[in-house]
Amino acid sequence: MPREVVSFHAGQCGNQVGKEFWRIVAGEHGISEDGTYTGDKDDQLERVGVFFSESAAGKYVPRCIQLDLEVGVLDSIKKSKYGKLFKPGNMVAGQSGAGNNWAKGHYTEGAELIDQVMDVGRREAESCDVLQGFQVTQSLGGGTGSGMGTLLISKLREEYPDRMMLTYSVYPSPKVSDTVVEPYNTLLSIHQLIENADEVVVLDNEALYDICFRLLKMPTPTFGDLNNLVANAMSGITSCVRFAGQLNSDLRKLAVNLIPFPRLHFFNISFAPLEASTYAEFTGKGVKEITESVFDPKQMFMAPDVREGKYLTAAVTFRGPFSSKDVDEQMLNMQMKNTAYFVEWIPNNIKSSMCNVPNLGFGGNAVFVGNTTAMKALNTRILEQFAKLYGVKAYLHWYTGEGMDEMEFQEAESNVTDLVAEYTQYEEATIDQEVEGDY
Repeated sequence: MPREVVSFHAGQCGNQVGKEFWRIVAGEHGISEDGTYTGDKDDQLERVGVFFSESAAGKYVPRCIQLDLEVGVLDSIKKSKYGKLFKPGNMVAGQSGAGNNWAKGHYTEGAELIDQVMDVGRREAESCDVLQGFQVTQSLGGGTGSGMGTLLISKLREEYPDRMMLTYSVYPSPKVSDTVVEPYNTLLSIHQLIENADEVVVLDNEALYDICFRLLKMPTPTFGDLNNLVANAMSGITSCVRFAGQLNSDLRKLAVNLIPFPRLHFFNISFAPLEASTYAEFTGKGVKEITESVFDPKQMFMAPDVREGKYLTAAVTFRGPFSSKDVDEQMLNMQMKNTAYFVEWIPNNIKSSMCNVPNLGFGGNAVFVGNTTAMKALNTRILEQFAKLYGVKAYLHWYTGEGMDEMEFQEAESNVTDLVAEYTQYEEATIDQEVEGDY
């Protein structure tokens, strides 16, 4: 009995990450680019139903809905090598585009398209035996992924309040900015994600570029290379649901172990081993090496330095032929060595899980998910950028013109400011002091 996960890919960024994700997952399950099974291992088909449904013709079809407010990206996916894998009826596109405007994605253009998306989503959800939850890929800087993505999340939360909602959200980078109105779009999105998502995985293009450049030794990384990194980590998070393992984990177990307080559900992830192919044969791939590199602050997929905060909790999924004794030893070792970077009021901060089947193309690997108070640095940066723009009411007419109220900006700002304050409060809390909080 598979516990299915239905995926939604919103906007250009979300769809491109999604496409790479399905390429990797299809490879792990031995499914070719046209949906036929070409694998040779029993465990590939054992729980293939988590991400794929089987059609009458015997094809395996991804349980995903691709949505965008313009047709360009979806057309290019249809024409790509993996275009035949996806169900054409699950691609929902508008005509006019969101034009990097959160209000268009959330209130006007997106609101017109959302019913169609929900119909397709409902159909996918109803074809599941036991729906575990939803995963959404989006970027927060643009219009569709942020505006329409958060609208979709709130609609799904309304209709399926007891299912897990996991999002992979690409935040704006600290140094390079793709769009000028990023601070507005991002702040309004975070405001929604605090309320409506169960788990938010924070990603950052600049950190990913850095990993490609520094660790993988790619002179000119493309978005495809970055998406490959993200897709490998996404595959790792759900691996225990899809393959047998010695110690299982799923989206709900992850949430229960990683979220000590309901609003602090923003995670950083990393993946190991990451190294240039020329170096691969000279390095060890044991539990120790993989554990050390997966905790390495320079290998995180987000920009803030995790050493600026403390870990509330962390979870590591090992994939491959590792012994559970080694894993437990290394986890304990990691905590003992770095006690300064873990909060003292949670005795065992790290959850570990193990899966027998490694990622596509790896002999053994690990995926790390952490809940760190360094997230406050990320939100503080966005608040500062927002305050500069909002101080002179720049670009505001684009948003109010779509029917938004200025109050919404102020609400979003105060909500994110509260989130930063909460992170600070729990980072500084010690065992002997009692924290007053709402439960």
